Amino acid sequence: MADNYLEKKMEDYKAKPASAAKSRPSFQKLLKKNRSHRGYDPSFVVREDQMRRLIEVSRLVPSARNLQALRFRPVLRDEAHKVLPHIRLGGALPHLHLPYPGTEPEAFIVICSAVEPDHYVWIDLGITAQSMLLQAAEIGLNGIMIGAFDKGAVRQALQLPSDPLLVIAIGKGVERIELVDIRADEPRAYYRDEEGVHYVPKVCLEDLILK
Repeated sequence: MADNYLEKKMEDYKAKPASAAKSRPSFQKLLKKNRSHRGYDPSFVVREDQMRRLIEVSRLVPSARNLQALRFRPVLRDEAHKVLPHIRLGGALPHLHLPYPGTEPEAFIVICSAVEPDHYVWIDLGITAQSMLLQAAEIGLNGIMIGAFDKGAVRQALQLPSDPLLVIAIGKGVERIELVDIRADEPRAYYRDEEGVHYVPKVCLEDLILK
């Protein structure tokens, strides 16, 4: 039964016209689109339903021991002032004082844990955060995972039951971001040129494969 089902799905896939496949973004294109933005369009307002769609992703991704310990606090524009003073962006480019005035993120998803965080919770956090940002990219939004923030201050400002593990900014990015292939022994810090293009070094495939 299972074999027949899989064979039929493969036949259906092969029967689809090439144009049907091209109408959807490939997973690799989605990955490339999912870049960390530090500057956002202030005229764009992230809606509550969009935030709920991102948070719902957490129900669909794997969870170690199916614990599902992560909890999420959406922060929209009216509350952004509670989070903004306590986050730091662009740590590798301190002279630029990112984000530039007027391009600060105005929506966040603050992630906490309902249990004492352990190895498995941190794995779940990475899987969930990346999946949420991929979902954001698919619906035309951008974001960035923020690990540099004052946990105690954010907890107090939002009256959270525990210290947050991660803050994700969400919005419509205004930056141009390019990937640059490098060898494993080359510097990996991101940088910007005089025109403001943001370059992110990525180790080439050959140097990632153990031989």
